[in-house]
Amino acid sequence: MNKNQKQEQVQRFGDKLGSAQSAFLVDYRGLKVEEVNVLRGKLREVGVEYRVGKNTLLKRAVQDTAMKPLVPFLEGPTAIAIVDGEPVATAKILAEYAKEKKNFDLKVACIEGRILNPADIERLSQLPGREVLLAKLLGSLNAPASNFVGVLAAIPGSLVRVLAAIRDQKQDN
Repeated sequence: MNKNQKQEQVQRFGDKLGSAQSAFLVDYRGLKVEEVNVLRGKLREVGVEYRVGKNTLLKRAVQDTAMKPLVPFLEGPTAIAIVDGEPVATAKILAEYAKEKKNFDLKVACIEGRILNPADIERLSQLPGREVLLAKLLGSLNAPASNFVGVLAAIPGSLVRVLAAIRDQKQDN
């Protein structure tokens, strides 16, 4: 790879990492090409780019981005998953893959400039997705209003039952 190609690759990584919400570093040592392609396909389905890059080029690319805390972890065989959306889906895929493959290890993740270790990534993978959390929040916000409407609807119903009971009582007398 000549100097111009390296500069282009640093620029591409820098642009992608500059706009990314988060990034995950993994050690892919010992995986076969087919296994990496399967993982890449799963990540592509959730809008994540999975790339293998030279550590020296990645270190240059992250210098002016929020992913700069990743620099100390760019050692050894490293692949990077660049996430534009929510990181939970990526964490789920990577954590599941790490359980399946002994040669695949999670290194760290950088989310909004904060480093997560492999245990943190595992906990992140156990969270429900963004849509599920938003649905639960909406349900919680909607519950008081629904209960209030139920109470208001019950008042006329109770009044009608009381009036019907009084009517029945007068008819019996």
